[in-house]
Amino acid sequence: MDFVRSPEWPGAPIGGLAGNSATARYGTASGAALATGRGGSPSPTGPPAPYRPSTDTGPTNRPPSAPPVPVKILVAGGFGVGKTTTVGAISEIAPLTTEAEMTSAGIGVDDPGIRSTKTTTTVAMDFGCVTIDRSLKLYLFGTPGQSRFGFMWDDLARGALGALVVVDSARLDDCFPAIDFFERAGLPFVVGVNAFDGRLALELGEIRWALAIGDHVPLVQFDARDRLSVRDALLVVLDRALDRATRDRKA
Repeated sequence: MDFVRSPEWPGAPIGGLAGNSATARYGTASGAALATGRGGSPSPTGPPAPYRPSTDTGPTNRPPSAPPVPVKILVAGGFGVGKTTTVGAISEIAPLTTEAEMTSAGIGVDDPGIRSTKTTTTVAMDFGCVTIDRSLKLYLFGTPGQSRFGFMWDDLARGALGALVVVDSARLDDCFPAIDFFERAGLPFVVGVNAFDGRLALELGEIRWALAIGDHVPLVQFDARDRLSVRDALLVVLDRALDRATRDRKA
């Protein structure tokens, strides 16, 4: 068999141009106009008009806007202070968490405090993101709070613009390692006091004195469960980082 004939085509002599003519395929004279379109209006008998690009200047032809600038922010602090809750409250995507159930092996090692009902703990990191505006998008990395995971902090801090150090006013001792870390790293940070049950155990002035942080370090109160409250705290981190970048550029 030296040819293949489509079953939809009518029979035609094989060979030459007759087997591939309009008459052989469609049963229409080669000079007759073919009906096209929904209304069946005849097509012009002359050659088709040359292609011309559309002159429509509507939204579909506008150049794509530049993607938002990615900014890395750390959410750090002691064990059980609300870091995972902070990331989850503000993230516009389902946050990535690495929570594991706390077991009896952690008794005496991991102390979430007497007020806490915490049953899980972060064993690697938390991740979320939020778009501030068309030009800026924050990528949030929550650090593990236990000291045995401290080796991960250096990697998580690489490339970060700033940090929010979450503090529990009733357990200030757990927050010293995080503050010391960012002071040594020279990374701009803001201390955010998480208002558990809507109140603080100490006044902000007393907390600043107890943590021994200078006046140049912003100290804010926020609620880790409230999206707008977390947003305001992160905006302070951005302002602090921008101020540092401006001063470094002038130096």
